[in-house]
Amino acid sequence: MDAKHAESEVQHGVDMFKKYKNLLGELTRKTIKLKYRNSWLGIFWSFLQPLLNMIVLSVVFSGIFGRDNRKVVCYPVYLFAGRLLYEFFVVSTKQAMTSFRRNAAIIKKVYVPKYMYPFSSILSSFVTTAISMLCYIMVWIFFKATGIAGGANLTISWHLILFLVPLAIILVFSTGVGMVLSVLCVYFRDIEYIWDVLTKLLFYTVPIIYHISAITSPNLKLIIRANPLYHLIEMFRQCVLYGELLNPKMLIYSIAWAVVAFIIGAIIFDWKSDDLIYHL
Repeated sequence: MDAKHAESEVQHGVDMFKKYKNLLGELTRKTIKLKYRNSWLGIFWSFLQPLLNMIVLSVVFSGIFGRDNRKVVCYPVYLFAGRLLYEFFVVSTKQAMTSFRRNAAIIKKVYVPKYMYPFSSILSSFVTTAISMLCYIMVWIFFKATGIAGGANLTISWHLILFLVPLAIILVFSTGVGMVLSVLCVYFRDIEYIWDVLTKLLFYTVPIIYHISAITSPNLKLIIRANPLYHLIEMFRQCVLYGELLNPKMLIYSIAWAVVAFIIGAIIFDWKSDDLIYHL
């Protein structure tokens, strides 16, 4: 009976998702439009902002962390790669975290599977990241063609296409974390400020502006390597900077974290989803 009940619950969930999948698309578009509604450049900022961030950070840190080309191939592109995945994780989880409060009026009036709200927030962030990827490709081509800042050392290989793997994993991982945060934020509003501080700390504790070889403390290196974001960023760089295959250990570790995060998020969400409306 338990197995049949579980199978029935899964089938019901799949049927509900199919029923409301068009709404998921509409909510995603709405989130993107609201993000840029008072901006003259609109969604073009998804292209321009990462480029400007790369330029500023490269100017500031290239003299400190970008000198050793044996470890860092073309520092601006190296920096852009790490910043791209970090920004997606931070923005998507923050958007998911506040998704219920932003849509409280709708949730109280119309029945929609509640997971649609954090899902649409994460998908909207993924769309803007995809636009930023176009910017990244143009930057990669520019430095490769000109050879500036060691760009000539960038490797062209069929392994470049493997960048889709860490992107897919970080999407699943961010969804799991986003679901947990979206529930917690309904009950504990302070979680929004705590997460903001933690993500700022995360920027400096994950090798985005530096290579992990710059860290001399073995204990700090161990902490950094325990972070799944480190492995996702490094795998992304393996593909786009060095034209290498994905590290199998990093791949397994990242997938395990993503699956566990998603399962925990789904369990917590299923446990509290019916009670959320009373606390909005």
